[in-house]
Amino acid sequence: MEFYLPPYKIFSMKALIINGHKYYRYSKGKLNRTLFDEIIRVLSLKHEVETTVISQGYDIGEEQEKFLRSDVIIYQTPVNWYSIPWLLKKYIDDVYTHGVFFESSVDYGRGGILTGKKYMLSLTMSAPEESFSTNSGFFDGRDIDDIFIPFHKTQEYCGMERIKTFAVYNVLRNTDIETFKVNLALHLNKYIG
Repeated sequence: MEFYLPPYKIFSMKALIINGHKYYRYSKGKLNRTLFDEIIRVLSLKHEVETTVISQGYDIGEEQEKFLRSDVIIYQTPVNWYSIPWLLKKYIDDVYTHGVFFESSVDYGRGGILTGKKYMLSLTMSAPEESFSTNSGFFDGRDIDDIFIPFHKTQEYCGMERIKTFAVYNVLRNTDIETFKVNLALHLNKYIG
């Protein structure tokens, strides 16, 4: 006698994907939304996915619960003036609270409660990649993670571990969205699985 078992998914991790775009008349967020959707598509194949689109509003308690349930948090965001958009910064200020994300510690910066969780930045920016690569470039030889050290230290302060940053450069001139999506999928499969 044969038994039929219906197909089902076995999720290996829980992921929270955050869309940090702030709408501007000159920056409507189409590429950011496309990459956000691509992250959802790729990770949903193997993982349980929750999302937050900050510009649509959020409940602080619900967002904190999403973090606590998640194994990995991915921030899909444009770069605004060499940092995250103010709307994403406000979200962090609202959601990352003492007693939920971090506690006081004798060793400064080591009171993070979110240990065992990982995070990743997925960035879009108008700066060309070459501006990061040499000492003669605009960023004086610094790489993208050097520019985002305050963001990375905030996550580390909360106990999270960094996954290699994904970045799409020169987005005003390079509009090959399909290549961006392929490269993002490869990055996610390599670093998250």
